[in-house]
Amino acid sequence: MDTREIIGWNLRKLRVEQGLSQERLALESGIDRSYVGRVERGEENVTVDTLEALAKVLQVPVGRLFAELGPGEVRPLPLRAGRKPKAAT
Repeated sequence: MDTREIIGWNLRKLRVEQGLSQERLALESGIDRSYVGRVERGEENVTVDTLEALAKVLQVPVGRLFAELGPGEVRPLPLRAGRKPKAAT
C-alpha cells in the first residue's frame, strides 16, 4: 500500500469513527467533497495544507493520517446514506 492509500484509509477510518459524512468533513475543512472522496480512494497527491485542514476538523494530529495499518485491519464500513431524521421537539 502506498502513502496516498494509507492517508486515504486513515482519513476514512477517522471520519467514519466520528460519524462524519464526506460532505460534512469537506464543508468544515473548506475542501470540495469530491476531492475528499478522491483522497480517501488514494487518487490524490494531498498537500500539507489540505492534510492540516482535515486533521483539524477531525481533531487529530496530522501524523495520525500517516499511521501504518495494523495486521488484518479491515476497511471501515460506509456510513448509512441519506440525511439523519430531525429530532422531535
